[in-house]
Amino acid sequence: MLKIKLARFGKKNQPHYRIVVNEARDKRDGKYVALLGNYSPSYQPKVLELDIKAYEDWVAKGAQPTETVAALYQRAKSGKSFPEKKAKLSKKAQAKLKAAKEEKVEKKADQATAKPVKEAGEKVADQAPAKSADQVADQAEAKN
Repeated sequence: MLKIKLARFGKKNQPHYRIVVNEARDKRDGKYVALLGNYSPSYQPKVLELDIKAYEDWVAKGAQPTETVAALYQRAKSGKSFPEKKAKLSKKAQAKLKAAKEEKVEKKADQATAKPVKEAGEKVADQAPAKSADQVADQAEAKN
C-alpha cells in the first residue's frame, strides 16, 4: 500500500521535510516513488510547497496520506499561509519587566499614603476632623 508521508531531512533541531509517496512499510527516510513537495516548519514564516495536481493524482491512484500531510494539503489548497509568530520576551526579561511594574505600583502607593507634614502652628486644610463612634451612630439614627 502506498502512503503519502513526510521524509525528514536537515540538521538536529532544524528539520525540513519532503512530501513523498512511499511504500507504507519502507523506512521513513529511504527511497521514495515520487516527490510531491517540501515543508520547512523551522523557517519564519513556515514554508510549504506542494504540487496539488500530483498529490490529487496519487490519491486517485489509491495512495493514503498521513494525517499531517492531509492537513498540509488542506492548507496549501486553501491558500492560507502560516501566520508569522510574534517575538516573545525571554523568561528572564519577563521577570525584570514584572519587577519594574511592581516597583512603580509600590512607589505610587507610597506617595498616595504619604501625608502632608504640619509645621508648628499650621493647619492642613485637606484633613477633616475625625468623628467619634458616638457621632457616627447618632448620624445613622437621624437618617432612619
